[in-house]
Amino acid sequence: MKGLIEQAKGLQAEMVENRRWLHAHAETGFELPQTVGFIKKKLTETGCVPLDCGRAGVVTVIGKGDRAFLLRADTDALPIAEKSGLSFACKTGNMHACGHDMHTAILLGAAKLLKARERELRGAVKLLFQPAEERLEGAKDTIEAGVLQEPEVGAAMMLHVMTDTPMESGRIVVSSAGVSAPAADYFQIRVRGKSCHGSAPQNGVDALLIAAHILVALQELSAREIPASSPVVLTVGSLYAGTGGNIIADTALAEGTLRAFDEELRAKIKARMGELVRGVARALQGRARLRFTSGCPALLNDEHVCAFAERELKELFGEKEIFSSEQFSGRARGMGGSEDFAYISREVPSVMIALCAGERGKGYRYPLHHPKVKFDESALYIGAAALARCALAWKGK
Repeated sequence: MKGLIEQAKGLQAEMVENRRWLHAHAETGFELPQTVGFIKKKLTETGCVPLDCGRAGVVTVIGKGDRAFLLRADTDALPIAEKSGLSFACKTGNMHACGHDMHTAILLGAAKLLKARERELRGAVKLLFQPAEERLEGAKDTIEAGVLQEPEVGAAMMLHVMTDTPMESGRIVVSSAGVSAPAADYFQIRVRGKSCHGSAPQNGVDALLIAAHILVALQELSAREIPASSPVVLTVGSLYAGTGGNIIADTALAEGTLRAFDEELRAKIKARMGELVRGVARALQGRARLRFTSGCPALLNDEHVCAFAERELKELFGEKEIFSSEQFSGRARGMGGSEDFAYISREVPSVMIALCAGERGKGYRYPLHHPKVKFDESALYIGAAALARCALAWKGK
């Protein structure tokens, strides 16, 4: 594998160009016509054969074998109006504020590296460009479309960029064995009351008031029913109700997310949420329904694949450039956002690695999903070399 880093450096300018095109043309969910077209074009130019996978996924295979090593990049953006000030900022009301444009550019770079070294591969490598990660629906869709079959996937890896970090750009964090990203559930709460004039509230049932009491009651779950040793985050991010300041609202809609690392606790909380929603509404003479709209399990990192990735990356970049998640954060278990790669991790041995792409002390001070977030493009070639190295080293076990 001599010269892999230098080869990756030679693709840096192209990866920057690809990333900026993707950034300027950000699309969301499964509605990715321009993004999919661009990925297919670039893969074809590389000598790969791109195939559709599910509703908006793209997959290609490099090398041969009955078993494959899967490399996955997510491709969707967020419905955020960009305020980064970048010359290539998206102007459609969408934004790659989670770095998926970086991930896609990195995997396209890795495709070129692997295609050039196809004879060195000891098995097949399957590249998955996956939609709708932000909705936690894309990975499941591609699994149902057969992405883990023909050839059968024996192990999988994903890379996620980080910014606003205390570490230098280009350093890599390999997840420790076990859970690195919590399970997530998106939910809606619909409240029904009875409208009336605001001057005579006794003639109605205030759906807005009921929703407010439900929101307060839900916070008691984490405050009084969850052990401190089991991190849980329950967030209600939006509440819509009412049509005027002098009208009692007859309906209300609240939306939020639940995140938990422990699957048993996750199930318990979901059941308790339903009890509280119905009970509070009934006590205040209204009705309410809780519905979970989408979600994913906790991301599980395989002990052997984690050790393999850490060993290979240290050999490529050096001991000082690679960290375990315990070294990075002081704990084996991660915190923060969920990741629908979790569905793949439940099917095949997997690992999640993180690439630092924005050091806090060098001006990268906004977090993921912020309208002003920026990423350090100098880390692109490192990400491509990292993915290619692990794919080249995998022996089919």
